[in-house]
Amino acid sequence: MTDWTRKVAERRRELGLRQLDLALLAGVSERFVRELETGKASVRLDKVEPVLDVLGLELRLLPRETP
Repeated sequence: MTDWTRKVAERRRELGLRQLDLALLAGVSERFVRELETGKASVRLDKVEPVLDVLGLELRLLPRETP
């Protein structure tokens, strides 16, 4: 599980949603939500966005910090 997928799962729980609830609200399958939250290496971005929208989250791209 990656940091951002952990945050997705935490936010879902904060909102009192089950994986099935989130899936229905986002228009994706429960399996997709489960795979997203467990950090599956390949997920479709067009399905991630509605999940994040329901959770009130957004995906941002930031430059890496260099050591």
